[in-house]
Amino acid sequence: MADYDRRGGGGYNPKKRRYRDDDDGDRRGGPRRRFDAPPHVRVRKQLLAIAENPMRPWHEEVQSIANLFTDNWDDELLRTNFVDLVLQLAVEQPMKTPFLAAVVLVANTNKPQIVDMLLAKLTSTIETKIAEGDWRDVKLYLKLAGCLQSCLEGDGVFPVLEELFSRAVDLQTASSEDTIGTELVKIILLTLPYVMVTGPTQWQQKAADLMEKTEIIAGEAHPLQALIEPYHPEAGDQSPVASQSCISLLQTQLQNEANNGWALSCLPRPWELPVEEVEQQEKIANAEKHTLPPIAIPQTVVAGPRPLFPEIYFSVYANQDVESTPPLTNIAASLIRDALVDTINVLNFNRNVTARFLIELDCYFAPRTFAARATPFDKISEIEPPKSSWKPEDVAVDAVFSQLFSLPNPEHKLVYYHAVLTEACKLAPAAIAPSLGRAIRFLYRNSHRMDLELSNRFMDWFSHHLSNFGFTWKWTEWVDNVYLSNLHPDKAFIMGAIDKEIRLSFAQRIKNTLPEPYQSLIGPEKEKDVPDFKFADDKTPFAAEGKEIAALLRRKAPEEEIEPVIERIHSLALDNNLDPLVASTDVFVTSVLHVGSKSLSHVLAAIERTKERLTDAGATSEAARTQIISSVMEYWSAHPGVAIAIIEKLLNYSILTPQAVINWAITTYAGATRGEALARGFVYEMVFNTVVKVTSRLRQVLQKATLPEAMIDDETIEAEINGMRSLFRAIEDALFAWATGSKDELIEASDSLAEGDETEKLVKRWGERWLRVFKRRAAIEEAFIVEARKERERKAAAAAAEPAAAPTQMDDMIVDSGDAAAEATA
Repeated sequence: MADYDRRGGGGYNPKKRRYRDDDDGDRRGGPRRRFDAPPHVRVRKQLLAIAENPMRPWHEEVQSIANLFTDNWDDELLRTNFVDLVLQLAVEQPMKTPFLAAVVLVANTNKPQIVDMLLAKLTSTIETKIAEGDWRDVKLYLKLAGCLQSCLEGDGVFPVLEELFSRAVDLQTASSEDTIGTELVKIILLTLPYVMVTGPTQWQQKAADLMEKTEIIAGEAHPLQALIEPYHPEAGDQSPVASQSCISLLQTQLQNEANNGWALSCLPRPWELPVEEVEQQEKIANAEKHTLPPIAIPQTVVAGPRPLFPEIYFSVYANQDVESTPPLTNIAASLIRDALVDTINVLNFNRNVTARFLIELDCYFAPRTFAARATPFDKISEIEPPKSSWKPEDVAVDAVFSQLFSLPNPEHKLVYYHAVLTEACKLAPAAIAPSLGRAIRFLYRNSHRMDLELSNRFMDWFSHHLSNFGFTWKWTEWVDNVYLSNLHPDKAFIMGAIDKEIRLSFAQRIKNTLPEPYQSLIGPEKEKDVPDFKFADDKTPFAAEGKEIAALLRRKAPEEEIEPVIERIHSLALDNNLDPLVASTDVFVTSVLHVGSKSLSHVLAAIERTKERLTDAGATSEAARTQIISSVMEYWSAHPGVAIAIIEKLLNYSILTPQAVINWAITTYAGATRGEALARGFVYEMVFNTVVKVTSRLRQVLQKATLPEAMIDDETIEAEINGMRSLFRAIEDALFAWATGSKDELIEASDSLAEGDETEKLVKRWGERWLRVFKRRAAIEEAFIVEARKERERKAAAAAAEPAAAPTQMDDMIVDSGDAAAEATA
């Protein structure tokens, strides 16, 4: 009975009984044997996690990894993996670079061969990246080399930086609009701090001489800078912050740092050990010096896979009463931003890890660089010097927004940056949410001053972000703006954001999250699952024919049964002095939309079945194409997102032309609303998406044309180019009339309305903002065309020179876009 009780129940367990009854009893006797992972696995695991634990001192972590590595030096797999992993981490997790360098410096005291192995692979990799034009990787590898400056012979990395500057001068001399030279100077300036932090007194003169040279390029505003300014205030207004290019700002900050003896107080120095480790510190200082292998830099360099444009320093925490981010006079503003931006853009394949790095930002910089995490903003003002008031959450959020609002295009899809902010907010809601709140308020206050493209990006992110957190926001803060004119930028933002929220949910749910004054912005029509079929009302012209066509379409009747109804509509239209084709197109398209109104897949199926008739109608006249768009937009007027999706499908089917969409939006619809359409977010979205569709197709054609096996003739290429240019001309002509107030509808409005002056002013302002966006898009595409032609000629010349050589697969073709973009804007 005692045994029964001890087993804890009456159940029978044969497995347990068998173990107990084993003859030798090994299964129950003694602890399990411990399994130790091989050295290369342990070193890899520790390197990957270096500096991530804020409770563990850096010097202990560095020495532990270095000792584990050198103690197992004979393991060839360990040596190879160590070098590869250090180089990989330097690119993928750039905030850890000083800590990786510290491990190498400590290992150098016992096994100096590792430094030679690392430098050999590092320099060969840098050469490869320079040849490919992968300038971010070049910068990150040079950053690692700069952190190893103390163990290099002679001048270390300075000769490489001098050579890069020489190439930059050659490029700038050839063309002042060049962007590769500017990028090279930026790399030099961002490498210098990591060189100087290893020995500020030893390299002061070298650094001073180099910065004197870089001032020539960094001190001049780039001609393309005007294209990418994030703010576009109207006359008499000013930007919330003075616009500064990143390279000019960096040059000024480094000059200030040089005057202060290169303090570089934000950068970590994990190779500096505590006082009790004086013996090990001496070993590091007196360790063997190594020669940096020469790095061959070709006379001709390319811009590589990413388009190069000047960069503007953008911050959503500017002009605050209390500094929660580094001031622009401090080098920390550029160095921390650079490390964060590289981390965000390199780790685009894992938003969760990216968000974690943002949250743990303070682990990778010098102690006391930041205030404690999650410190409330109202407590920041109570922090007294020398303690820092910089909130790590603000700095991290600022870096993400700098990419989200990057012009002309961010490196990755906008939704990636949305996702990073969402994940960061989920990981640390108490810390990140208040920072995002202050960022939203800053952006909303200045949305009317922002470039229109950025203002719409803000609207997209804002609505998407709210959808991830129950659509909750303090709407009462903006309640006064609900009563403004629909043309006012603040009211336009609110209406656009609510519309996008409804797209991500449904009207009734969004209505329940809004205060009473906002309720009127969501009409009853938005709460209907399916729009009303206007031909269901017998008072509507052609009501009988509309219902009949809808019934025929619903039962998938053949064309022969539909044609008589269409002919009847033509006859009735002529009797009423109407355009018969326009009338029949309206009835037919509306019926197709009604039959397919259940879902997007239903309407696509309905369009597919009637594609031939729709194509014939669209090809007949401009009026018919305009009517197709009008019918779609009218039927789905309560849900413009659905309408835009259908318009894009009609473009894909070639039922509509891009020119027809542009004319309808900027001329027909904007004219009918006397310019108010320009303030509606969905109209801008329709035009912008159409332009992107056209330019993307052109880029595909140009890229294919550079391939050796390309079967695209010059006529096709020229036709695509001319089509794009014609589209941009039409956009600019129409917008110029709105921007200058010369549009007929605007003149009539100013004559007939008492508040005409204010209305005219607002409409002209919207026209100016639209015009700036599409002028920039046109300039960018002209730059791409020029460089694509150069690439094609270069490959043709290479093929002619070496007919026996096998053609190489083309890498990403985007190269220096400076000259052509400047010419296009001239």
